[in-house]
Amino acid sequence: MSAPSTLGPPAVLAWRDYDAAACELPGMFLGEVALTGPPQGESDRLWRLGARRVRLPAVVDLTAGADPERAAEAVAALSLVRDLTARAVLVEWDLRLAAAPADAWQVLSHLQPPRRIEGLAGAGEALRGWRQGHYLCKCLWRKGPGFVQIRDRRWGELRRFTADEPHYAETIERLAYGAPAGSVPAAVLDDFRGERLVLDVGPLAWWLPYRISRWLQESMTI
Repeated sequence: MSAPSTLGPPAVLAWRDYDAAACELPGMFLGEVALTGPPQGESDRLWRLGARRVRLPAVVDLTAGADPERAAEAVAALSLVRDLTARAVLVEWDLRLAAAPADAWQVLSHLQPPRRIEGLAGAGEALRGWRQGHYLCKCLWRKGPGFVQIRDRRWGELRRFTADEPHYAETIERLAYGAPAGSVPAAVLDDFRGERLVLDVGPLAWWLPYRISRWLQESMTI
């Protein structure tokens, strides 16, 4: 059984431009946009509305423990940040992490950097590292004819993971917006966990890489 699809930010604030000064001009503020559809379509809808700067209303809290509802809320919010990052939309969001491990932020470092990090020891240093090291296409996946490939640069060097077994692609689709860890093949999930491609949030497992919507440069270079 998948995580509930209706949980997550009930609405976001959105603007038509990335630049804060430009966002102050008449007609640039799109207002509060309600998120009423399935999570896999919300970033596309925001993009079509003209949103290029989006602000989440609440802290994305990854300290939910075993609470399934709080975990689903956090995963839905993270999914929106991930999908908007893939579109190169500027996302304003805040993150709460557990105090350890100190490098927990690096797992998320392919996402648009948050405005602030709560709960983490050395949060200021982590946030500086995140902002300085962030670029589009840092951790992505693509689906080719008969295979899936992940390219991951979150740790400095390029790491590739390629699989041609159909159940890997099927598992990615299941995990894309969060799924109970026990609902997907254990061996595949273990492989993904070993490569740090999945984030466990309470009882849910969530797929970290994004499927790129805007290439920073030619795809063969990435």
